[in-house]
Amino acid sequence: MMNDINIGSIAIGKGKPTYVIAELSGNHGGKISKAIEMIHAAHKAGADAIKIQVYRPNTITLNSDKADFAIAKDNAWAAYKNLYNLYEYAHTPWEWLPELFKHAQELGIELFGSVFDETSVDELEQYPVKAYKIASPEIVDLALLEKVAKTGKPVIVSTGLANIGDVFTAVSHLKAHGCNDIILLKCTTAYPTPPEEVNLKTVANLEETFNCHAGLSDHTMGIGVSIAAVALGAKVIEKHIKLADEVETVDSFFSLTIEEFQQMIVEIRRAEKAIGKVDYDLTPAASLNKNGRRSLYVSADIKKGEKFTENNIKSVRPGFGLSTKYKAIVLGREASQDLTLGDRLSWDVIQ
Repeated sequence: MMNDINIGSIAIGKGKPTYVIAELSGNHGGKISKAIEMIHAAHKAGADAIKIQVYRPNTITLNSDKADFAIAKDNAWAAYKNLYNLYEYAHTPWEWLPELFKHAQELGIELFGSVFDETSVDELEQYPVKAYKIASPEIVDLALLEKVAKTGKPVIVSTGLANIGDVFTAVSHLKAHGCNDIILLKCTTAYPTPPEEVNLKTVANLEETFNCHAGLSDHTMGIGVSIAAVALGAKVIEKHIKLADEVETVDSFFSLTIEEFQQMIVEIRRAEKAIGKVDYDLTPAASLNKNGRRSLYVSADIKKGEKFTENNIKSVRPGFGLSTKYKAIVLGREASQDLTLGDRLSWDVIQ
């Protein structure tokens, strides 16, 4: 049995509410005021945590125009020409971190980050981060995995560019360096992700195969896939957010507005209540409608001593009469008193 994992004051595990992470990514558009507004909005919407991406352009790629670093013309980010330009635009300046953490602490919401090299771990260790995230492309960076494992904090790992061998290596490496609080996120690194490529059944298989809590990093449009993931056992949901100001930002084309994000959380909480348990008993609410079932009633006037037939009794709603399962027994027997249309059948009126 897997133990719960605590990120700050919130426990993640079986029977616990789904842990919902709001991913800011580069949707702040290079404005710290917008990043702060997003933190406040996500907190108000009900997020459990805010995640940022902690890198500098020169820690994630090279400033090169060579073909290897060019962004393909059919890529969603083709307008940025090359990787360096994209990350220059999309990154969250480290100079913002003191202010971002200040606001998160004042609100009482966890703020942590995806780290992309060892320097970003060193940077975040200056702040009260309670967890780390490893993005899909970094799952093969064993030095980075070792670095985060040695912080002693829970590590969330996305698997969007990993095969099962990569996941096994990553989990093994984290455990070898002291990290046992690992959460694996099913992820498809496609923006937006076609629903048919999500394969939500993998969430449960990740848990079973690696004995780790599992969830979903969701890049699909809308909220339906995340809700379905919760119904299938996801313990964590991560979703990109944006402000509803219609300003185009780097990841806005597949991100939820704050209103949509809030609605997702509402529906996740509704789904959690609905999952329930295996139970064939009538619930209290259903019991109130028990009399809506069929039962046996007199459908034509019957004289005392007259036989019950298909022509004078009938299975109808409501359910105050004799159970319909006794109809075959009643047919052919005689009435013990006069009966009129609409009278309930009961054993008292049957000879």
